[in-house]
Amino acid sequence: MKRYIIERNIPGVDALDAGQRQAAAQTSNEALNKLQGKVAWLHSYVVADKTFCVYMAENEDVIREHARLSGFPANKISEVSSVLNPETAHN
Repeated sequence: MKRYIIERNIPGVDALDAGQRQAAAQTSNEALNKLQGKVAWLHSYVVADKTFCVYMAENEDVIREHARLSGFPANKISEVSSVLNPETAHN
């Protein structure tokens, strides 16, 4: 599976309370279950009016299908080509 970053424009997402965040995660998990292992959600970063979600998926079409099933937009999908972090300096 490939790693992707999905940018979702969701006005007000940064103001969701704990219960709303929990409901959103449950909605996403239900859509993931319907896709039977073709996609996995690793985590998301929430910023003002956007989320940046990290997923593992077979391809972009599966990510689009998750967006359709969950009702969460996938405004931009980018395949990750490599990862840079502090450890990269030691390689």
